[in-house]
Amino acid sequence: MIKEDVVLGKAVRIPHPELVNLYGCKVGDESGIGTFVEIQKGATIGAKCKISSHSFICEGVDIGDGVFVGHGVMFINDRRPSAVTEDGELQTEADWELLNTRVCDRASIGSNATIMGGVTIGKSALIGAGAVVTSDVPDYAVAVGVPARIAGDVREAALARVDTPHAG
Repeated sequence: MIKEDVVLGKAVRIPHPELVNLYGCKVGDESGIGTFVEIQKGATIGAKCKISSHSFICEGVDIGDGVFVGHGVMFINDRRPSAVTEDGELQTEADWELLNTRVCDRASIGSNATIMGGVTIGKSALIGAGAVVTSDVPDYAVAVGVPARIAGDVREAALARVDTPHAG
């Protein structure tokens, strides 16, 4: 379901609009949204992004242009989740602090990664599949593991591919 308060840019591709949950969010020009994706109010998706199926993008997430989000990626905006207050009452939005997350242009996030609230993923950074990102990731860094640690630089990996002879 795509609520009326969603702002979709030009040529946004949502192949199965009945199988997404979008409300109060903005999606930039030429982005693609896969099936079973939820994007909450206040989240923004830049232009020419690919949001793969089964991903969850919560309030407070700002995704730049040209970002790839793999299948089943989870963004979290609260580091101390609880169902109830100290008094045992159900929590409301007033009972927690929203932690904003920024994913900079051309970053890539591998399938099943979890991105904790309050972090920035740098320009062209690569987050490995299944990683749990708990702190900022610099521009061009490769971050892998639980918790995610810097394991390299995407520019070095690109050079290694160019320098490696290919079997033919």
